[in-house]
Amino acid sequence: MKTWRRRSLLVGGSAAVGALATRHFYETPIPFGTALPVVDPGTANQTVLNDASELSPTPIAKHMILGTEPEVAKATLRRELAEARTVGRGFVVHTGRHSMGGQSLLKGGTNITLDQDWIEIDQQALTYRVAAGMRWSRVIAALDARGISPKVMQSNNDFGVASTFSVNAHGWPVTYSGGGTTAQRANIMLASGEILVCSRTENPRLFSAAMGGYGLLGVITDLEMQAKPNARLSPRWSRMPAKQFGTAFETALRTDPTIDMAYGRMNISIDGFFEEALLITYRPTINQDALPAAGTSGFVANVSRDIFRQQVDSDRWKKLRWNIETNINQIVNAGEVTRNTLLNEPVVTLDDHDPTRTDILHEYFIAPDRWADFVELCQQEIPSSFQQLLNITLRFVDTDQDSMLAYATVPRIAAVLLFSQEKSVRAEADMARLTAALIEGVLAIGGSYYLPYRPHASPAQFRAAYSRHNEFLAAKREFDPDLLFRNGLWEIYLSKI
Repeated sequence: MKTWRRRSLLVGGSAAVGALATRHFYETPIPFGTALPVVDPGTANQTVLNDASELSPTPIAKHMILGTEPEVAKATLRRELAEARTVGRGFVVHTGRHSMGGQSLLKGGTNITLDQDWIEIDQQALTYRVAAGMRWSRVIAALDARGISPKVMQSNNDFGVASTFSVNAHGWPVTYSGGGTTAQRANIMLASGEILVCSRTENPRLFSAAMGGYGLLGVITDLEMQAKPNARLSPRWSRMPAKQFGTAFETALRTDPTIDMAYGRMNISIDGFFEEALLITYRPTINQDALPAAGTSGFVANVSRDIFRQQVDSDRWKKLRWNIETNINQIVNAGEVTRNTLLNEPVVTLDDHDPTRTDILHEYFIAPDRWADFVELCQQEIPSSFQQLLNITLRFVDTDQDSMLAYATVPRIAAVLLFSQEKSVRAEADMARLTAALIEGVLAIGGSYYLPYRPHASPAQFRAAYSRHNEFLAAKREFDPDLLFRNGLWEIYLSKI
C-alpha cells in the first residue's frame, strides 16, 4: 500500500506528558521582548526560528519547508547541501522542533523543515517504509486502516518519524527500548549528496551513530520501521508507595508478557510529594473483532487541560488531580481502548495558552533497583526550587543494544518531568541550577539523562552520561568530515571534545 496525503492526561488517561508549545512552529519574530534569551543585535530583519522551549530564538541564514514527493525532495536536498558546502554554511534538518535547547536549530545555517506524506505498508511483514518528515498522526491513520500499529513511538503523535529515530525516543509500548531500535533500515543522505542504505548489517556504524544521533551524520530521507497488530486493550491500576515503583514495574513486565502498554504516575502535591505511585497497565481483551478507528480524547482532553493548568502555584489542584488519577480514572476509564487510540494524542492538547510561561521537560533514566534513591533525590531538590512541577510520567525502557549515544545501557525506568517555567532571568537561572543538581544526583546512582531538552548539563556531565561519545565523534568525522551537519547539541557539547 502506498499513500500520498499533502488522550487525555487526567480523565482520559493518555500518555501525554505536557503541552510542548507549537506557537513557533515555522518562522517567528524575536520573542519575549527583554525576556530570555537575548539574540544578537541587528537580527530584527532576519528569519528567526524557535523550538518548543520558546527560549531558543535563533537567527538563521536560510529556511525551507520541504513537503514534496520523494525524488523531488532528494534533488532539492542535494542542491541545498551543495550550496551550503560552497558558502561554508552549516546544515540542519528537522520536522516539528519539539526539542528544547537548539538541537534542531543552527545559528546562521541552512535550516530545512520536512513536512511530508509518503508511506508504503507491508501488512504481511508488519513493516512500513515512511518519509522522514511524516508525522506520527498520519502514520497511525494509514496503519490503522490496515489493522496494524507502530511497534514503538512517542506518547504523542505530532513528531516526525525520523525525528523519533534521531532522538531514539521511547513511549508506552513495552518491553522495548527506544523507538529507533524498531527501525529495520534507514536511507541517509551524506553531505556529498550520496545516499547510503544503513542497517544492522549494512553500514552498521552509520546506523548506530544516526540512531539517537540528532541529525549530525546526514539527512534521513526515509526509514523502514516495524509494526505490530493493532489491538483492543483494557487497563488495570495498581497503587503503591513511590519507592517501590521501580522494582514493581519491572517485575510486572517480566512476569506478565501479555502487558502491551504501561506507564506510571506519582503524587506531586507538596505534602505528599513523591510518596505514592500509580502503575497503569494495558492488556489485550478477549474480543479483538471489528476494532474501531483510532480516535483521540477530544472534549475530555480539553477538560483535562483546564485542571492540569490550575496546578500552577496550587497544591489544592495538585491534590485534586491525584485524586482523579487514583480514583475517578478507574471508573471513567475502565473501558476498552485500541492501541492506536492510546498513541494518537497531539501534544498541543494541553497547551498552556500563557505567553509568560513555557513548558520544560526533564527526563532521567534510572535502574529499577536504584529507583528509591531517585525518589529521595527529587524530594530533596524539586520542592525547594522555584519551579512548578505539573506532571511526572514513568515508563520502562529496555537495554539499548544499537545506539552509540544510548541512554539505557541497562533496563531503566524513564522519569519524564514536566515543569511550567516562567519566562524570566531568575526562572531560567533556577532551572539551570535544578537541572544540574538532578543530573549530578542521577549520575551518582548510575543513571543517565535525555539530550533533547534544555542544555543545562555541564560538558563533564554529558561525557559521564554518554560514555561512547568519542566513538560517536569518530563516526561523525568519518561520514561528515567537513562537519556540515551541526546544531545546538553539537556546538555546546561535541564540537569542543
